[in-house]
Amino acid sequence: MKKLLSLLFSISAGMYTMAVPVKGTIKDFAGNILAFASIVVKGSFIGTTANNEGKYVLNLPAGRYTLQCMHVGYKMAEKEVMVEPAGATVDFVLSIQELTLREIVIGNETEDPAYEIIRQAIKKRPFYKSQVKAFECEVYIKGQLKLKDYPSTIFGQKVDFSDGDSSKQKMIYLSETIAKYSFQDPGKEKAVVTSTRVSGQAESFGFSSPRFVTFYDNNIQISNALNPRGFISPVADNALSFYKYRFRGSFQENGRTISRIQVIPKRSFEPLFSGYISIVEDEWRIHSVDLMLTKESQMELADTLRIEHLYVPVTKDVWMIHSQVLYPSVKLLGFDATGSFVTVYSNYNLQPSFRKGYFDNIVLQYDSASNKKPRAFWDSVRPVPLLDDEVLDYIKKDSLELVRRDPEYLDSIDRRKNKLTPGGVLLFGQTFSRQSKKSLFTYPPLIEVTNFNTVEGFNINFSPSYSRRFAETQSVALTPAIRYGFTNKHLNADLSARYAFGKRGHHSISIAGGKRVFQINNEAPVRPIVNTYNTLLFGNNFLKIYEALFSELSYIRGVGEGLTIKAYISYQDRIPLENTDNTFWGKSKNLSKRTPNYPTELVAENFSRHQALTGSITVSYRPGTKYIQLPERRINLGSKYPLFTASYTKGLNGVLGSDIDFDRWKFSVKDDINLKLLGVFDYNISVGGFLNNRKVEIQDYQHFNGNQMLVATEYLNSFQLAPYYARSTTEPLYSTLNVEHHFNGFLTNKIPFVKKLNVYLVGGFNAFVVHKDNYYYEVFGGIENILKFLRVDYVFGFGSNGFRNSATRIGFRVFN
Repeated sequence: MKKLLSLLFSISAGMYTMAVPVKGTIKDFAGNILAFASIVVKGSFIGTTANNEGKYVLNLPAGRYTLQCMHVGYKMAEKEVMVEPAGATVDFVLSIQELTLREIVIGNETEDPAYEIIRQAIKKRPFYKSQVKAFECEVYIKGQLKLKDYPSTIFGQKVDFSDGDSSKQKMIYLSETIAKYSFQDPGKEKAVVTSTRVSGQAESFGFSSPRFVTFYDNNIQISNALNPRGFISPVADNALSFYKYRFRGSFQENGRTISRIQVIPKRSFEPLFSGYISIVEDEWRIHSVDLMLTKESQMELADTLRIEHLYVPVTKDVWMIHSQVLYPSVKLLGFDATGSFVTVYSNYNLQPSFRKGYFDNIVLQYDSASNKKPRAFWDSVRPVPLLDDEVLDYIKKDSLELVRRDPEYLDSIDRRKNKLTPGGVLLFGQTFSRQSKKSLFTYPPLIEVTNFNTVEGFNINFSPSYSRRFAETQSVALTPAIRYGFTNKHLNADLSARYAFGKRGHHSISIAGGKRVFQINNEAPVRPIVNTYNTLLFGNNFLKIYEALFSELSYIRGVGEGLTIKAYISYQDRIPLENTDNTFWGKSKNLSKRTPNYPTELVAENFSRHQALTGSITVSYRPGTKYIQLPERRINLGSKYPLFTASYTKGLNGVLGSDIDFDRWKFSVKDDINLKLLGVFDYNISVGGFLNNRKVEIQDYQHFNGNQMLVATEYLNSFQLAPYYARSTTEPLYSTLNVEHHFNGFLTNKIPFVKKLNVYLVGGFNAFVVHKDNYYYEVFGGIENILKFLRVDYVFGFGSNGFRNSATRIGFRVFN
């Protein structure tokens, strides 16, 4: 058998060396086009898939072959063909699959025969999932996305594709990829992209990833963006608890009986498919699927997603996926788009020999010349013919890209697009581009620039940024900042610069200096815009600030294999500030809430001016980190293991007049665990303390990021009801815990009306402990995904010295 498989693979791989095109069109008996039908050479691994117009091309050497044509829901057709050196034309006309129904005795206890077929398929699912221990194959992917309509503006910004086409209907994405996909049990996979092409983007690599979506998995993970819970397979171990089944008939194919089963969700707003699955009787394997996901499947972003799979025999006992077609449909913010992503798997090798170390931490690799192939190459290897509008899209956008390389043209486009808008000035900020220089200029919105606090009064803090990319992995960014307080009349200015580089890993050098306003807790837990609201209307001036003449330098090196090292040194000449502005617009009784500009719960008076030189080193490691390897850089895909971080900070006494002397350490473990149907569990655990606290100024205490305002702070790095400074410490040991569980529709999808809102439950627990007289705990529960971005929690807090509190916190997706 091994020799036969090797021979078949060698023949299949070598057949392309002297191949000529076999072309044709596939229709049904009514003359309707059958899009994405599959054509295979009987008895081999060779095959292709038709395009949207039912046209196909299959490259074969001259000779005699039997071609088989298949489409979900239609009867397979075979044709003998003699391929001449000039090629051949072979059209197919498929008839609708005639289904034979079984005789069913009507009665109260009668069970639809589909259930017994599904039970048998469920029993065989684990076998077929692990039947093939290793394989490799060739993969071709073509993806396209078309707009049917789109808005003229969005968030005040004009929607402009800069393609000279004012039509509302246009192709916005077209890409092709050829790759070799390799798999080895348990769970090792790697894809090497040899050729890739994106219409109008010669330097791009597209986002088509050759991977298997198999319904032999209990839980189908298509994309976290669609639903992090995944979707339940119709033949999952627990499928009978979620689906109803209807037997729609059977048909014969190559001497086998194939049963067509309708799949019906038992409940709406569960992560379930609807449609049809075909099962090979007696063998109980999947023959094909034609399934649909909708909003009632708890999908995010997309409105519908149709999935077609067709399996074909690779050997007598092994069937593999030959073609997969995804049909997404999206309606979002006025954009209406549809598309198709077709994947053709061919030339299977079930007895591969992988060199030692082949399966490393790179799961998707692009060859250096993968996006440099000429048009003639694609015309010779493409298994799925292009549609007419796809051919035109390539020609149009590739020509337009040549024009866009002209600096004068790019500048003219930028002049048209780089215009101030009311929304940008007031609410969102704006980015102006200079494409010819690969540079961007960004400024913040007025709502962030203008604030109020009791020290500076009304103030402006304007910090635009300029960035320029020199190469794929080289860029520089400059961020000047100017801040002026209209009451204390202090002007502060500083400049930050960052240089990023590195092909194998992410590296950067950052430097900053000048005079800046800092929060006492340098992690800045108080958002100025929220503090403005609280101070002017409710009297609470939670923001505690000081000025400093400062300089700092940091270096980050991505070593690779999930390891990152950061070194940091900072010098501050710290200058205390006092309250100068008592402006208040709220009820007079609340004015008494105002406190001095220092943490009164921690110290009795403001600090004295002093100098502080600190140095720190931080090492982060996430074992098992996976990467996408592009020719010029790597993209981190994360890992199934936690992130471990260790840091050490030293207060250097006597150097450059530094007045501080301390040693502080911290170790943390952080991860998010996808429990699929049960949701996502996030946690962040840390321990730390001071090894030496001889001279510690208030800025260098271990502060626990509290929150005493309505708007939530970063969920896994703060405590939503804790005071900002009351429990700050210099003790040798402390510990913190942040945990939360995102149910992602679990439970709420069973509540009438609520399930239609697609809102999710969230709950968790936060705590820190220093010692028996200094501790804090809080529990919370809430609802998230309100209008896709809003989250509301109710929090109960308990702490040492009799602290008790409860309140509502409103958060946004950006903090998750």
